[in-house]
Amino acid sequence: MKKIAAVLLAMVSVSCQSKEKETIKDMNEPVKMELQNDEEVATFAGGCFWCTEAIFLELDGVKSVISGYIGGARPNPTYEQVSSGASGHAEATQITFDSKKISFGELLEVFFATHDPTTLNRQGADVGTQYRSEVFYHNQEQQKTTTDYIAQMTALLTFGDPIVTKVSAATTFYPAEDYHQNYYNRNQSQSYCHYVITPKVEKVKKLYKDKLKK
Repeated sequence: MKKIAAVLLAMVSVSCQSKEKETIKDMNEPVKMELQNDEEVATFAGGCFWCTEAIFLELDGVKSVISGYIGGARPNPTYEQVSSGASGHAEATQITFDSKKISFGELLEVFFATHDPTTLNRQGADVGTQYRSEVFYHNQEQQKTTTDYIAQMTALLTFGDPIVTKVSAATTFYPAEDYHQNYYNRNQSQSYCHYVITPKVEKVKKLYKDKLKK
């Protein structure tokens, strides 16, 4: 079955990079955390932004999710420049949310439950600094919530291996090209979406039934 899946994935014509099926550490019982309810923007990098965008669009209270680039020095980067790894930017999603319905803490919990924060500059077969795990905080409260949560997971050995997620102050966020936006919902029939993104979306639906949009 693994060989068959690998052959099918090799036929994908459009993807963040040519890749095999991603291996995500299974976090069946996510660590709960104290909720924070006073912010309306969150910015996360956790691998290919097609995946993270699709995940957060499922959550009630999320108003919009924009795929883009952040964390590097090059202004107005293109996808090709970011993909080269030379721009310093990470693929990321900027989430606007209603804090009365979902908190930054809840978004952070979903973020850590749906990617591998223990692999440096890599998610599955996606390799490069543009695929790093990083939280870009917008104020000191988000910074403290994030560092406290990482410390809590580290103490509990949640992932077994050390967490390498960076925690950085948010800088300028550059929206990605139009064809990257809402990518999964517009391209679900593609093999990459089916084999890589759909399992992540289904995991969110299973673990967070009470947080999904009706």
